[in-house]
Amino acid sequence: MKYHHLGIPTVEERAGETYLEKYKFYCTDHESNPYGIQWMRFEADCPLPSIVQTVAHVAFEVADLEGALEGHEILIGPNSPSRGVRVAFVLIDGAPVEFLEYERR
Repeated sequence: MKYHHLGIPTVEERAGETYLEKYKFYCTDHESNPYGIQWMRFEADCPLPSIVQTVAHVAFEVADLEGALEGHEILIGPNSPSRGVRVAFVLIDGAPVEFLEYERR
């Protein structure tokens, strides 16, 4: 498991946001700042769990997404928000945690 980024919910529009239509939210690129912060702004009808929309999450890159999910309460099941990556969110000690698995070439 390797640290990937910190996702912080916001209501403020940010420069360089990307819109994820399927999930009805905007996010910035965590690589656009030296601290790995991804700002996330949600539409009113966003289908994601409210805890993901209101509580900051830490994200980790994992080699085996299904293995990383074992034993955790799943908030958002495995999905592919962009080509070459699969992600899922779990609840750990009351906070959302994201796991990312990149396609190996």
